[in-house]
Amino acid sequence: MSPQLALLVNPAARGGRTLRQLEPVARRLRAGGAELSVIVGDDAADALERACTAVAERPDALVAFGGDGLVHLAVQAVAGTDVPLGIIPAGTGNDIAAALGVPCKDPLAAARVVLRMKSRLVDAARVRAGRAEELFAGVVACGFDSRVNERANRLTWPAGSGRYVRAVVGELRTFRPVPFRLVLDGEEVIEREAMLVAVANTRSYGAGMRVCPDARPDDGLLDVLMVEAISKGEFLRVFPSVYRGTHVGHRAVTMRRARTVRLETLGGDPVRDLLDGMVAYADGERVGPVPVECEVQPGALRVLV
Repeated sequence: MSPQLALLVNPAARGGRTLRQLEPVARRLRAGGAELSVIVGDDAADALERACTAVAERPDALVAFGGDGLVHLAVQAVAGTDVPLGIIPAGTGNDIAAALGVPCKDPLAAARVVLRMKSRLVDAARVRAGRAEELFAGVVACGFDSRVNERANRLTWPAGSGRYVRAVVGELRTFRPVPFRLVLDGEEVIEREAMLVAVANTRSYGAGMRVCPDARPDDGLLDVLMVEAISKGEFLRVFPSVYRGTHVGHRAVTMRRARTVRLETLGGDPVRDLLDGMVAYADGERVGPVPVECEVQPGALRVLV
C-alpha cells in the first residue's frame, strides 16, 4: 500500500537555496510509491496550523524538509500522536536528524529512509517560559549562546552564518557571567555564576556543537550542562573543544541528568531578564525569558529512522 506522506517544507532554509533540492526529493518519494502532499506556510504560525491539520487527517508520516527549526515546528504537530515524523535534512543546522541517525549530507538517502517507514519511539521534552509552552527534541540553551541568538536576530547583515559570527564577536565585548539557579528533579539545587546552561534531549546544536555529547533521545532523561564563570580568553580557548565533546572534562563544566529542570536567575526580575536578553532558545527557536522549566516526555515521538 502506498504511504501517504505530508511533506512540510521551509522555503527559507539556507536562504532559499534548498528549494533546488525539493523537486528531486519529491520525485524520489513518488518514485518509491509515496502519495505526497506538500505543505508550505506563509509564516511559522501558518505552517504549524497547516501541519496540525495534516496530522489530524492521519497521514502515514509528516516529513519535515528543512533544518532543526522546521523539525521543532513539526514536533509540535506530531508529538503524542501515532503519526511518525520523518526528516529530510535541508537546513544550516541538522543536529536533531544527526542524533537520530538520519543521513544529513544526502537528501535522497534521507528520502530512502522515509520510504522504508521503519520507526522508533524517542523522547521529547516540554519547555515553559512565562506564558509560552512548547515541545523540543534537541537542546534548550540560555546564557551566552541565547544572547548571541538574540543579537543575530536583530542584525540584517551579513546573510547566513556570517551574521552569527558577527553576533558572537559583538556579544563577547559585553557579556558578563549570569548568576543562575538550577533545580533538578525538584531536589538538587545548583547556584553559580555561569556563562551558559544547556538542557539537552539530544547531543548537539548549532551545526555540530556537541554540548552534551552523551545525551540520548530515548533514555527518559535530560542532560544538563553548566559552564561556570571563566575569563573570556579561556572561554575562547575552550570553545573549539565543544565540536569534539571534550569540553566536558574542563574544570568549569558541570554535567547532570534529570527528568525535570528549572532554570532561573538569582534575584531575577522577569522584565529585567527580558531587557537583558536572558531568554531561552529551544532547537534554535526563541521560547521566552527565564524562569524556564523543562520536563522530559518519554516516548512522545515516533520518528522514521
